[in-house]
Amino acid sequence: MGGQADDVAVLNGALDWLRTGHRVALVTVLRTWGSSPRPPGSLMAMNGAGRYLGSVSGGCVEESLIARYRDGEIAGPTPTLVDFGIDREQATRVGLPCGGRLEVMIEELDSGESIADLLAGLARGELVARRVEFGSGRVSLSPGDAGIECRVSNLEVVKTFGPAWQLLVIGDGQLARHLAQMACQLDYRVTICDPREDYQSAAQRDNVQYTREMPDDAVRRLADQARTAVVTLAHDPRQDDLGLSAALESKAFYIGALGSRRSAVARCRRLRSLGYGARQIARIRGPAGLPIGSKRPAEIAVSILAEITATRNGIVNHAQSEAGS
Repeated sequence: MGGQADDVAVLNGALDWLRTGHRVALVTVLRTWGSSPRPPGSLMAMNGAGRYLGSVSGGCVEESLIARYRDGEIAGPTPTLVDFGIDREQATRVGLPCGGRLEVMIEELDSGESIADLLAGLARGELVARRVEFGSGRVSLSPGDAGIECRVSNLEVVKTFGPAWQLLVIGDGQLARHLAQMACQLDYRVTICDPREDYQSAAQRDNVQYTREMPDDAVRRLADQARTAVVTLAHDPRQDDLGLSAALESKAFYIGALGSRRSAVARCRRLRSLGYGARQIARIRGPAGLPIGSKRPAEIAVSILAEITATRNGIVNHAQSEAGS
């Protein structure tokens, strides 16, 4: 799915075009098969003058859509569903990888009201579901479900917008800064929590929030929605265990803890002594990160962010959890 910043840029662009009198259509990727460049839920806006924002493929599909829209072949009072790459010849013509196929929905935006309402909700930090009915073209907005990014049925599509996915890092330092910088590139809203005064000034940087709250307080404040990942990097059980204890009671979709397997065993014992059961402790990925055999901070950050991404995409490697520690 396109990042939150990408979606907002597309929606703002579409709204601006509507307000200046352009004919505008919104394109949404519904389904993909085989090798397709963009996932379901990806957005593109295009206008009658041939301009577009966003992307649904590598470029050639966009050109085809714009040409057909400009010629009046697609879009109308109800959404138009278009299939690309049904056969090898068409896939080659529009630039899809061999065997790739995607289905998109084109909806003519006759008013900017629903887009403006959606953007207003996102600005308030809300999770908003946008539902489009294929048969009637009716659009409705409702509170979103963090577990649904894009759901397609025979009757409608529901795409969930915002708020941005969050990453809460417990413990500042070189690794935390690498992880924060990379996560920002993937459109995460990043917060570093470290109550130690020595780290306060070092953590200040663009696009990264910093808090000197106690870790459990920070987790309770930020991890109350399922689009949050929590990673402990403090190397201090007093800090890490506070954050992990609160995270185990939160809706966080990913909980990771840095450290060796020996420290993971010790951490597991401490958490059990606090009353946490094996199923709860199994939520912790420890040592955090995919096993890539690296000890460099930047590469460890890559492995952690890769594991977070895999978990977010529903690919879970249980071998790394602390259940068996």
